[in-house]
Amino acid sequence: MKRVRDSLLAAGHRDRVLVERLAADGTTAETYTYAQLAAWSTGIRHALAERGMLRGARVGVVAGNGPEWVAADLALLLGGFVEVPVPLAFSGEQAASLLREVQICLADEAGARRLADWGLAESITVVPVDAHRGEGCDQAEPEQLPEPSDDRIIKIIHTSGTTGTPKGVKIRAKALGALLDSLKSVSPPGVYCRYLSLVPFSLLIEQVTAVYLPILSGGRMILLPDSTALLGTAGSRADDVVTWMRAGRPTAAVLPPAAVSALDKAVRGQAAGAEAILGAGARPFLMAGGAPVDVEAQLRLDAAGLRVHEGYGLSENSSVVSWNTPEHWRPGTVGKPLPHCEVKLSAEGELLVKSTSLFAGYTVEDPTSRPLDDEGWLHTGDRAEIDEDGYIRILGRLKNVIITSHGRNVSPEWVEGNLRSCSSVVDAVVFGEGMEHLAAVLVTPDDVDAETAREQARAYAERHLAETDRPETFVVVPDSRDFRTTYFTVTGRPRRQLIFDDLVAAVPARLS
Repeated sequence: MKRVRDSLLAAGHRDRVLVERLAADGTTAETYTYAQLAAWSTGIRHALAERGMLRGARVGVVAGNGPEWVAADLALLLGGFVEVPVPLAFSGEQAASLLREVQICLADEAGARRLADWGLAESITVVPVDAHRGEGCDQAEPEQLPEPSDDRIIKIIHTSGTTGTPKGVKIRAKALGALLDSLKSVSPPGVYCRYLSLVPFSLLIEQVTAVYLPILSGGRMILLPDSTALLGTAGSRADDVVTWMRAGRPTAAVLPPAAVSALDKAVRGQAAGAEAILGAGARPFLMAGGAPVDVEAQLRLDAAGLRVHEGYGLSENSSVVSWNTPEHWRPGTVGKPLPHCEVKLSAEGELLVKSTSLFAGYTVEDPTSRPLDDEGWLHTGDRAEIDEDGYIRILGRLKNVIITSHGRNVSPEWVEGNLRSCSSVVDAVVFGEGMEHLAAVLVTPDDVDAETAREQARAYAERHLAETDRPETFVVVPDSRDFRTTYFTVTGRPRRQLIFDDLVAAVPARLS
Protein backbone atom coordinates (compact mmCIF):
# COMPACT_ATOMS: atom_id res chain seq x y z
CA MET A 1 0.00 0.00 0.00
CA LYS A 2 3.05 2.24 0.14
CA ARG A 3 2.69 2.67 -3.63
CA VAL A 4 -0.82 4.08 -3.19
CA ARG A 5 0.51 6.59 -0.67
CA ASP A 6 3.46 7.54 -2.89
CA SER A 7 1.26 8.00 -5.95
CA LEU A 8 -1.26 10.13 -4.03
CA LEU A 9 1.52 12.41 -2.81
CA ALA A 10 3.61 12.42 -6.02
CA ALA A 11 4.60 15.92 -7.13
CA GLY A 12 3.55 15.12 -10.70
CA HIS A 13 0.03 14.24 -9.58
CA ARG A 14 -0.50 17.20 -7.28
CA ASP A 15 -2.68 19.29 -9.60
CA ARG A 16 -4.44 16.43 -11.35
CA VAL A 17 -8.14 15.85 -10.68
CA LEU A 18 -8.66 12.78 -8.49
CA VAL A 19 -12.42 13.08 -7.84
CA GLU A 20 -15.04 14.44 -10.24
CA ARG A 21 -18.64 14.44 -9.11
CA LEU A 22 -21.37 14.68 -11.72
CA ALA A 23 -24.42 16.93 -11.44
CA ALA A 24 -27.95 15.64 -12.01
CA ASP A 25 -27.85 16.90 -15.62
CA GLY A 26 -24.63 15.01 -16.34
CA THR A 27 -22.29 17.99 -16.21
CA THR A 28 -19.45 18.29 -13.72
CA ALA A 29 -20.63 19.53 -10.33
CA GLU A 30 -17.30 19.63 -8.48
CA THR A 31 -13.72 18.38 -8.68
CA TYR A 32 -10.93 17.71 -6.18
CA THR A 33 -7.26 17.38 -7.00
CA TYR A 34 -4.77 14.89 -5.56
CA ALA A 35 -3.32 17.70 -3.43
CA GLN A 36 -6.72 18.69 -2.07
CA LEU A 37 -7.62 15.11 -1.12
CA ALA A 38 -4.20 14.60 0.49
CA ALA A 39 -4.65 17.80 2.52
CA TRP A 40 -8.21 16.87 3.47
CA SER A 41 -7.02 13.48 4.72
CA THR A 42 -4.37 15.28 6.79
CA GLY A 43 -7.05 17.36 8.50
CA ILE A 44 -9.01 14.22 9.33
CA ARG A 45 -5.95 12.53 10.84
CA HIS A 46 -5.34 15.61 12.99
CA ALA A 47 -8.94 15.40 14.21
CA LEU A 48 -8.46 11.75 15.14
CA ALA A 49 -5.20 12.52 16.96
CA GLU A 50 -6.93 15.26 18.94
CA ARG A 51 -9.42 12.63 20.11
CA GLY A 52 -6.63 10.35 21.29
CA MET A 53 -6.89 7.81 18.48
CA LEU A 54 -3.68 5.84 18.01
CA ARG A 55 -2.37 3.83 15.06
CA GLY A 56 -4.01 0.42 14.87
CA ALA A 57 -7.33 1.62 16.31
CA ARG A 58 -10.52 0.62 14.53
CA VAL A 59 -12.36 3.56 12.95
CA GLY A 60 -15.69 3.29 11.18
CA VAL A 61 -16.52 5.00 7.89
CA VAL A 62 -20.22 5.68 7.31
CA ALA A 63 -20.66 7.77 4.18
CA GLY A 64 -22.04 7.79 0.67
CA ASN A 65 -20.03 7.63 -2.56
CA GLY A 66 -18.62 11.12 -2.38
CA PRO A 67 -15.30 12.91 -1.92
CA GLU A 68 -15.96 12.64 1.83
CA TRP A 69 -15.67 8.86 1.69
CA VAL A 70 -12.45 9.07 -0.32
CA ALA A 71 -10.90 11.58 2.10
CA ALA A 72 -11.84 9.43 5.09
CA ASP A 73 -10.49 6.27 3.48
CA LEU A 74 -7.17 7.91 2.60
CA ALA A 75 -6.86 9.41 6.08
CA LEU A 76 -7.14 5.98 7.67
CA LEU A 77 -5.00 4.21 5.10
CA LEU A 78 -2.13 6.68 5.40
CA GLY A 79 -2.49 7.09 9.15
CA GLY A 80 -2.13 3.42 10.07
CA PHE A 81 -5.69 2.88 11.33
CA VAL A 82 -7.99 -0.10 10.79
CA GLU A 83 -10.88 1.00 8.59
CA VAL A 84 -14.37 -0.47 9.10
CA PRO A 85 -16.58 0.66 6.18
CA VAL A 86 -20.30 0.36 6.92
CA PRO A 87 -22.91 0.41 4.13
CA LEU A 88 -25.61 3.04 4.52
CA ALA A 89 -28.11 0.34 3.58
CA PHE A 90 -27.38 -1.72 6.70
CA SER A 91 -30.03 -2.24 9.36
CA GLY A 92 -29.33 -1.06 12.90
CA GLU A 93 -28.58 -4.62 14.00
CA GLN A 94 -26.13 -5.16 11.14
CA ALA A 95 -24.34 -1.86 11.74
CA ALA A 96 -24.07 -2.47 15.49
CA SER A 97 -22.61 -5.92 14.83
CA LEU A 98 -19.88 -4.60 12.52
CA LEU A 99 -19.12 -1.60 14.75
CA ARG A 100 -19.01 -3.61 17.99
CA GLU A 101 -15.35 -2.69 18.74
CA VAL A 102 -15.44 0.77 17.13
CA GLN A 103 -15.50 3.89 19.32
CA ILE A 104 -15.31 6.55 16.63
CA CYS A 105 -16.77 6.94 13.13
CA LEU A 106 -15.94 9.25 10.25
CA ALA A 107 -19.21 10.27 8.60
CA ASP A 108 -20.69 12.59 6.01
CA GLU A 109 -24.15 14.10 6.55
CA ALA A 110 -25.94 10.98 5.32
CA GLY A 111 -23.73 8.80 7.50
CA ALA A 112 -24.39 10.89 10.60
CA ARG A 113 -28.14 10.54 10.00
CA ARG A 114 -27.81 6.77 9.63
CA LEU A 115 -25.82 6.46 12.85
CA ALA A 116 -28.61 8.36 14.60
CA ASP A 117 -31.26 6.18 12.94
CA TRP A 118 -29.40 3.08 14.09
CA GLY A 119 -29.31 4.37 17.66
CA LEU A 120 -25.51 4.45 17.67
CA ALA A 121 -24.84 8.20 17.72
CA GLU A 122 -24.66 8.31 21.52
CA SER A 123 -22.38 5.30 21.96
CA ILE A 124 -19.98 6.12 19.10
CA THR A 125 -18.18 9.43 18.63
CA VAL A 126 -19.02 10.88 15.22
CA VAL A 127 -16.37 12.96 13.44
CA PRO A 128 -17.92 14.93 10.53
CA VAL A 129 -15.60 14.47 7.57
CA ASP A 130 -16.81 17.60 5.82
CA ALA A 131 -15.76 19.78 8.76
CA HIS A 132 -12.12 19.11 7.88
CA ARG A 133 -12.34 19.82 4.18
CA GLY A 134 -9.42 22.04 3.18
CA GLU A 135 -7.49 21.62 6.43
CA GLY A 136 -3.76 21.23 5.87
CA CYS A 137 -3.85 23.04 2.52
CA ASP A 138 -1.40 25.64 3.80
CA GLN A 139 1.25 22.98 4.41
CA ALA A 140 4.10 23.08 1.94
CA GLU A 141 4.75 19.38 2.56
CA PRO A 142 2.54 16.62 3.98
CA GLU A 143 3.05 15.66 7.59
CA GLN A 144 5.44 12.84 8.39
CA LEU A 145 3.48 9.65 7.85
CA PRO A 146 4.18 6.32 9.53
CA GLU A 147 5.89 3.68 7.41
CA PRO A 148 3.20 1.03 6.93
CA SER A 149 3.83 -2.48 8.18
CA ASP A 150 3.02 -5.19 5.63
CA ASP A 151 1.41 -7.41 8.25
CA ARG A 152 -0.89 -4.83 9.79
CA ILE A 153 -4.66 -5.13 9.40
CA ILE A 154 -5.88 -2.14 7.41
CA LYS A 155 -9.54 -2.99 6.78
CA ILE A 156 -12.39 -5.02 8.16
CA ILE A 157 -14.82 -5.71 5.32
CA HIS A 158 -18.36 -6.97 5.89
CA THR A 159 -19.53 -10.27 4.49
CA SER A 160 -22.82 -12.08 5.01
CA GLY A 161 -23.37 -14.38 7.98
CA THR A 162 -25.86 -17.15 8.55
CA THR A 163 -28.63 -14.95 9.96
CA GLY A 164 -28.08 -11.79 7.93
CA THR A 165 -25.83 -10.32 10.62
CA PRO A 166 -22.47 -9.62 8.95
CA LYS A 167 -19.09 -10.81 10.07
CA GLY A 168 -15.90 -8.90 9.34
CA VAL A 169 -13.12 -10.09 7.02
CA LYS A 170 -9.69 -8.87 8.14
CA ILE A 171 -7.53 -7.54 5.29
CA ARG A 172 -3.73 -7.09 5.62
CA ALA A 173 -1.75 -4.30 3.96
CA LYS A 174 0.50 -6.75 2.12
CA ALA A 175 -2.50 -8.74 0.88
CA LEU A 176 -4.24 -5.73 -0.64
CA GLY A 177 -0.93 -4.54 -2.06
CA ALA A 178 -0.32 -7.92 -3.72
CA LEU A 179 -3.77 -7.83 -5.30
CA LEU A 180 -3.29 -4.29 -6.64
CA ASP A 181 0.09 -5.16 -8.14
CA SER A 182 -1.40 -8.24 -9.79
CA LEU A 183 -4.41 -6.39 -11.23
CA LYS A 184 -2.29 -3.52 -12.47
CA SER A 185 0.03 -5.95 -14.25
CA VAL A 186 -2.81 -7.33 -16.40
CA SER A 187 -4.69 -4.05 -16.98
CA PRO A 188 -4.25 -2.23 -20.30
CA PRO A 189 -2.43 1.14 -20.10
CA GLY A 190 -4.69 4.11 -19.47
CA VAL A 191 -7.69 2.03 -18.39
CA TYR A 192 -8.11 3.88 -15.08
CA CYS A 193 -7.84 7.37 -16.55
CA ARG A 194 -11.57 7.95 -15.89
CA TYR A 195 -13.20 5.29 -13.73
CA LEU A 196 -16.98 5.55 -13.28
CA SER A 197 -18.13 4.38 -9.83
CA LEU A 198 -21.64 2.92 -9.90
CA VAL A 199 -21.81 0.79 -6.72
CA PRO A 200 -21.14 1.56 -3.02
CA PHE A 201 -17.58 2.21 -1.84
CA SER A 202 -18.30 -0.05 1.14
CA LEU A 203 -17.69 -2.98 -1.25
CA LEU A 204 -14.02 -3.96 -1.31
CA ILE A 205 -13.95 -4.50 -5.07
CA GLU A 206 -15.08 -0.90 -5.59
CA GLN A 207 -12.39 0.39 -3.24
CA VAL A 208 -9.84 -1.53 -5.31
CA THR A 209 -11.06 -0.49 -8.76
CA ALA A 210 -12.53 2.96 -8.11
CA VAL A 211 -10.07 4.37 -5.58
CA TYR A 212 -6.70 2.63 -5.49
CA LEU A 213 -6.14 1.60 -9.11
CA PRO A 214 -6.95 5.11 -10.42
CA ILE A 215 -4.58 6.61 -7.83
CA LEU A 216 -1.82 4.18 -8.81
CA SER A 217 -2.35 5.21 -12.44
CA GLY A 218 -2.63 8.95 -11.84
CA GLY A 219 -6.25 8.78 -13.00
CA ARG A 220 -9.54 10.04 -11.62
CA MET A 221 -12.76 8.60 -10.27
CA ILE A 222 -16.10 9.82 -11.66
CA LEU A 223 -18.87 9.81 -9.03
CA LEU A 224 -22.63 9.93 -9.54
CA PRO A 225 -24.68 12.86 -8.20
CA ASP A 226 -25.28 12.78 -4.47
CA SER A 227 -29.02 12.24 -4.97
CA THR A 228 -28.61 9.27 -7.34
CA ALA A 229 -29.18 5.74 -6.04
CA LEU A 230 -26.15 3.52 -6.58
CA LEU A 231 -26.67 0.30 -8.51
CA GLY A 232 -27.87 -2.48 -6.25
CA THR A 233 -29.30 -0.10 -3.65
CA ALA A 234 -32.96 0.74 -3.09
CA GLY A 235 -34.40 2.99 -5.77
CA SER A 236 -31.71 2.27 -8.36
CA ARG A 237 -32.52 1.25 -11.91
CA ALA A 238 -29.99 -0.79 -13.88
CA ASP A 239 -31.25 0.89 -17.07
CA ASP A 240 -29.77 4.19 -15.79
CA VAL A 241 -26.29 2.82 -16.39
CA VAL A 242 -26.58 3.93 -20.02
CA THR A 243 -27.36 7.51 -19.00
CA TRP A 244 -24.47 7.76 -16.56
CA MET A 245 -21.97 6.14 -18.87
CA ARG A 246 -22.88 8.68 -21.55
CA ALA A 247 -22.47 11.51 -19.04
CA GLY A 248 -19.32 10.28 -17.33
CA ARG A 249 -17.43 9.25 -20.48
CA PRO A 250 -15.53 6.60 -18.52
CA THR A 251 -12.53 4.63 -19.64
CA ALA A 252 -13.47 1.86 -17.19
CA ALA A 253 -16.24 0.64 -14.87
CA VAL A 254 -17.19 -2.47 -12.92
CA LEU A 255 -20.79 -3.45 -13.63
CA PRO A 256 -23.08 -5.74 -11.65
CA PRO A 257 -24.74 -8.36 -13.88
CA ALA A 258 -28.02 -6.40 -13.93
CA ALA A 259 -26.19 -3.45 -15.49
CA VAL A 260 -24.66 -5.73 -18.14
CA SER A 261 -28.16 -6.93 -18.96
CA ALA A 262 -29.33 -3.30 -19.19
CA LEU A 263 -26.58 -2.48 -21.70
CA ASP A 264 -27.46 -5.60 -23.66
CA LYS A 265 -31.11 -4.56 -23.78
CA ALA A 266 -30.09 -1.09 -25.01
CA VAL A 267 -28.00 -2.60 -27.78
CA ARG A 268 -30.77 -4.99 -28.81
CA GLY A 269 -33.38 -2.24 -28.62
CA GLN A 270 -31.52 0.04 -31.01
CA ALA A 271 -29.49 -2.51 -32.97
CA ALA A 272 -26.65 -0.05 -32.54
CA GLY A 273 -22.98 -0.05 -31.64
CA ALA A 274 -21.15 1.41 -28.65
CA GLU A 275 -20.98 4.97 -29.99
CA ALA A 276 -24.69 5.13 -30.73
CA ILE A 277 -25.46 3.94 -27.20
CA LEU A 278 -22.79 5.77 -25.17
CA GLY A 279 -21.61 8.60 -27.39
CA ALA A 280 -18.81 9.32 -29.85
CA GLY A 281 -15.49 7.68 -29.07
CA ALA A 282 -16.97 5.56 -26.27
CA ARG A 283 -15.03 2.33 -25.76
CA PRO A 284 -14.97 1.88 -21.98
CA PHE A 285 -13.17 -1.09 -20.45
CA LEU A 286 -16.01 -2.96 -18.75
CA MET A 287 -15.60 -5.49 -15.96
CA ALA A 288 -18.28 -7.59 -14.29
CA GLY A 289 -18.63 -10.01 -11.41
CA GLY A 290 -20.67 -10.99 -8.40
CA ALA A 291 -23.02 -13.33 -10.24
CA PRO A 292 -23.09 -15.12 -13.61
CA VAL A 293 -23.30 -12.94 -16.71
CA ASP A 294 -25.26 -14.29 -19.66
CA VAL A 295 -22.90 -15.52 -22.40
CA GLU A 296 -25.16 -14.46 -25.26
CA ALA A 297 -25.38 -10.97 -23.79
CA GLN A 298 -21.58 -10.78 -23.65
CA LEU A 299 -21.29 -11.84 -27.28
CA ARG A 300 -23.87 -9.31 -28.44
CA LEU A 301 -22.16 -6.52 -26.50
CA ASP A 302 -18.77 -7.53 -27.87
CA ALA A 303 -20.12 -7.34 -31.41
CA ALA A 304 -21.36 -3.83 -30.58
CA GLY A 305 -17.91 -2.79 -29.34
CA LEU A 306 -18.63 -3.17 -25.62
CA ARG A 307 -16.61 -6.16 -24.45
CA VAL A 308 -17.35 -7.23 -20.88
CA HIS A 309 -14.49 -8.83 -18.92
CA GLU A 310 -16.08 -11.15 -16.38
CA GLY A 311 -14.19 -12.05 -13.22
CA TYR A 312 -14.54 -13.81 -9.89
CA GLY A 313 -13.49 -12.90 -6.39
CA LEU A 314 -14.34 -12.88 -2.72
CA SER A 315 -13.39 -10.71 0.24
CA GLU A 316 -11.37 -13.57 1.72
CA ASN A 317 -8.90 -13.06 -1.16
CA SER A 318 -9.01 -9.25 -0.86
CA SER A 319 -11.46 -9.44 -3.80
CA VAL A 320 -10.37 -10.62 -7.28
CA VAL A 321 -9.17 -14.20 -7.88
CA SER A 322 -9.55 -14.54 -11.64
CA TRP A 323 -10.40 -12.31 -14.55
CA ASN A 324 -10.94 -12.31 -18.30
CA THR A 325 -8.24 -9.98 -19.60
CA PRO A 326 -8.03 -8.45 -23.09
CA GLU A 327 -5.43 -11.08 -24.06
CA HIS A 328 -7.30 -13.99 -22.51
CA TRP A 329 -11.07 -13.57 -22.98
CA ARG A 330 -13.46 -16.50 -22.96
CA PRO A 331 -17.17 -15.73 -22.43
CA GLY A 332 -18.90 -18.12 -20.09
CA THR A 333 -15.87 -18.27 -17.83
CA VAL A 334 -14.47 -15.96 -15.14
CA GLY A 335 -11.08 -15.99 -16.81
CA LYS A 336 -7.75 -17.30 -15.61
CA PRO A 337 -6.28 -16.80 -12.13
CA LEU A 338 -4.43 -13.53 -11.55
CA PRO A 339 -0.62 -13.87 -11.53
CA HIS A 340 -0.46 -14.01 -7.72
CA CYS A 341 -3.16 -16.71 -7.38
CA GLU A 342 -3.19 -20.49 -7.68
CA VAL A 343 -6.40 -22.49 -8.04
CA LYS A 344 -7.40 -26.14 -8.04
CA LEU A 345 -10.50 -28.27 -7.55
CA SER A 346 -11.25 -30.54 -4.62
CA ALA A 347 -12.55 -34.05 -5.13
CA GLU A 348 -16.07 -32.61 -4.72
CA GLY A 349 -15.48 -29.98 -7.40
CA GLU A 350 -15.04 -27.09 -4.95
CA LEU A 351 -12.77 -24.26 -6.09
CA LEU A 352 -9.71 -23.86 -3.84
CA VAL A 353 -7.53 -20.73 -3.90
CA LYS A 354 -4.02 -20.05 -2.62
CA SER A 355 -2.50 -16.58 -2.97
CA THR A 356 -0.51 -13.79 -1.34
CA SER A 357 -3.70 -11.75 -0.88
CA LEU A 358 -5.61 -14.09 1.43
CA PHE A 359 -7.36 -12.62 4.47
CA ALA A 360 -6.20 -12.71 8.08
CA GLY A 361 -9.35 -14.30 9.51
CA TYR A 362 -12.83 -13.19 10.60
CA THR A 363 -14.02 -11.06 13.47
CA VAL A 364 -16.45 -13.88 14.31
CA GLU A 365 -16.85 -17.42 13.02
CA ASP A 366 -20.08 -19.03 11.84
CA PRO A 367 -21.11 -21.86 9.48
CA THR A 368 -20.65 -19.59 6.44
CA SER A 369 -16.95 -19.05 7.23
CA ARG A 370 -14.61 -20.18 4.46
CA PRO A 371 -11.77 -22.21 5.98
CA LEU A 372 -8.08 -22.38 5.14
CA ASP A 373 -6.75 -25.93 5.20
CA ASP A 374 -3.37 -27.01 6.55
CA GLU A 375 -1.73 -26.42 3.18
CA GLY A 376 -2.98 -22.85 2.94
CA TRP A 377 -5.80 -23.42 0.43
CA LEU A 378 -8.94 -21.33 0.85
CA HIS A 379 -12.10 -23.40 0.46
CA THR A 380 -14.37 -20.99 -1.42
CA GLY A 381 -17.62 -22.97 -1.17
CA ASP A 382 -18.12 -22.50 -4.92
CA ARG A 383 -18.42 -25.35 -7.41
CA ALA A 384 -16.30 -24.84 -10.51
CA GLU A 385 -14.71 -26.34 -13.59
CA ILE A 386 -11.22 -25.53 -14.88
CA ASP A 387 -10.68 -26.23 -18.58
CA GLU A 388 -7.47 -27.43 -20.19
CA ASP A 389 -6.42 -23.82 -20.92
CA GLY A 390 -6.84 -22.76 -17.28
CA TYR A 391 -10.11 -20.83 -17.61
CA ILE A 392 -12.45 -21.13 -14.63
CA ARG A 393 -16.19 -21.66 -14.93
CA ILE A 394 -18.21 -21.08 -11.75
CA LEU A 395 -21.13 -23.49 -11.48
CA GLY A 396 -22.70 -22.14 -8.30
CA ARG A 397 -22.52 -22.52 -4.55
CA LEU A 398 -21.96 -26.05 -3.23
CA LYS A 399 -24.89 -25.61 -0.88
CA ASN A 400 -27.13 -24.08 -3.56
CA VAL A 401 -27.19 -27.05 -5.92
CA ILE A 402 -30.80 -27.95 -6.62
CA ILE A 403 -31.69 -31.63 -6.88
CA THR A 404 -35.25 -31.96 -8.14
CA SER A 405 -37.55 -34.84 -7.25
CA HIS A 406 -36.62 -36.32 -10.65
CA GLY A 407 -32.95 -36.39 -9.61
CA ARG A 408 -31.89 -33.54 -11.90
CA ASN A 409 -29.03 -31.32 -10.69
CA VAL A 410 -29.55 -27.63 -11.44
CA SER A 411 -27.34 -24.63 -10.65
CA PRO A 412 -29.77 -21.83 -9.71
CA GLU A 413 -27.18 -19.09 -10.31
CA TRP A 414 -26.80 -20.09 -13.95
CA VAL A 415 -30.56 -20.07 -14.55
CA GLU A 416 -30.89 -16.75 -12.70
CA GLY A 417 -28.17 -15.18 -14.85
CA ASN A 418 -30.12 -16.13 -17.97
CA LEU A 419 -33.44 -14.86 -16.64
CA ARG A 420 -31.92 -11.45 -15.85
CA SER A 421 -31.47 -10.96 -19.59
CA CYS A 422 -35.26 -10.95 -19.99
CA SER A 423 -36.36 -7.37 -20.65
CA SER A 424 -38.88 -7.29 -17.79
CA VAL A 425 -36.64 -8.91 -15.14
CA VAL A 426 -34.41 -6.93 -12.78
CA ASP A 427 -33.46 -9.93 -10.65
CA ALA A 428 -34.37 -13.59 -10.31
CA VAL A 429 -34.11 -16.26 -7.61
CA VAL A 430 -34.68 -19.91 -8.55
CA PHE A 431 -35.82 -22.82 -6.35
CA GLY A 432 -36.52 -26.51 -6.87
CA GLU A 433 -34.90 -28.65 -4.18
CA GLY A 434 -37.04 -31.80 -3.89
CA MET A 435 -39.67 -30.25 -6.13
CA GLU A 436 -40.96 -31.74 -9.36
CA HIS A 437 -40.39 -28.50 -11.28
CA LEU A 438 -38.38 -25.31 -10.76
CA ALA A 439 -39.96 -22.11 -9.45
CA ALA A 440 -38.57 -18.62 -9.98
CA VAL A 441 -39.18 -15.42 -8.07
CA LEU A 442 -38.91 -12.55 -10.56
CA VAL A 443 -38.11 -9.04 -9.35
CA THR A 444 -39.46 -6.55 -11.88
CA PRO A 445 -39.63 -2.78 -12.40
CA ASP A 446 -42.72 -1.33 -10.74
CA ASP A 447 -44.12 -0.22 -14.11
CA VAL A 448 -44.32 -3.81 -15.44
CA ASP A 449 -47.48 -5.75 -14.59
CA ALA A 450 -47.10 -9.26 -13.22
CA GLU A 451 -48.76 -11.13 -16.08
CA THR A 452 -46.62 -9.39 -18.71
CA ALA A 453 -43.45 -10.20 -16.77
CA ARG A 454 -44.54 -13.82 -16.32
CA GLU A 455 -45.32 -14.30 -20.01
CA GLN A 456 -42.07 -12.68 -21.15
CA ALA A 457 -39.99 -14.75 -18.72
CA ARG A 458 -41.70 -17.96 -19.77
CA ALA A 459 -41.12 -17.21 -23.45
CA TYR A 460 -37.53 -16.25 -22.80
CA ALA A 461 -36.88 -19.48 -20.86
CA GLU A 462 -38.34 -21.57 -23.66
CA ARG A 463 -35.97 -19.97 -26.17
CA HIS A 464 -32.79 -19.91 -24.07
CA LEU A 465 -32.94 -22.63 -21.42
CA ALA A 466 -32.89 -26.41 -21.61
CA GLU A 467 -36.13 -28.03 -20.54
CA THR A 468 -34.59 -29.25 -17.28
CA ASP A 469 -33.51 -25.69 -16.41
CA ARG A 470 -36.81 -23.93 -17.15
CA PRO A 471 -38.93 -22.77 -14.23
CA GLU A 472 -42.52 -23.88 -14.57
CA THR A 473 -43.89 -21.42 -12.03
CA PHE A 474 -43.13 -17.73 -11.59
CA VAL A 475 -43.76 -15.46 -8.63
CA VAL A 476 -43.58 -11.81 -9.67
CA VAL A 477 -42.61 -9.14 -7.14
CA PRO A 478 -42.11 -5.43 -7.93
CA ASP A 479 -38.74 -4.04 -6.92
CA SER A 480 -38.71 -1.74 -3.89
CA ARG A 481 -36.50 -0.51 -1.10
CA ASP A 482 -38.31 -2.60 1.52
CA PHE A 483 -38.12 -5.74 -0.60
CA ARG A 484 -34.36 -5.35 -1.17
CA THR A 485 -33.67 -4.66 2.49
CA THR A 486 -35.63 -7.69 3.63
CA TYR A 487 -34.73 -10.30 1.03
CA PHE A 488 -31.24 -9.40 -0.24
CA THR A 489 -27.94 -8.82 1.52
CA VAL A 490 -26.22 -5.47 1.14
CA THR A 491 -23.94 -7.05 -1.46
CA GLY A 492 -26.98 -8.04 -3.51
CA ARG A 493 -27.07 -11.77 -2.72
CA PRO A 494 -30.55 -13.25 -2.22
CA ARG A 495 -31.51 -14.59 1.20
CA ARG A 496 -32.77 -17.78 -0.40
CA GLN A 497 -34.36 -19.50 2.56
CA LEU A 498 -36.30 -16.39 3.57
CA ILE A 499 -37.47 -15.79 -0.01
CA PHE A 500 -38.56 -19.41 -0.31
CA ASP A 501 -40.40 -19.41 3.02
CA ASP A 502 -42.23 -16.13 2.40
CA LEU A 503 -42.81 -16.09 -1.36
CA VAL A 504 -42.79 -19.67 -2.58
CA ALA A 505 -43.74 -22.16 0.15
CA ALA A 506 -46.09 -19.88 2.09
CA VAL A 507 -48.14 -18.59 -0.84
CA PRO A 508 -48.63 -21.44 -3.34
CA ALA A 509 -51.71 -19.78 -4.76
CA ARG A 510 -49.48 -17.10 -6.31
CA LEU A 511 -47.62 -19.66 -8.40
CA SER A 512 -49.01 -19.92 -11.90
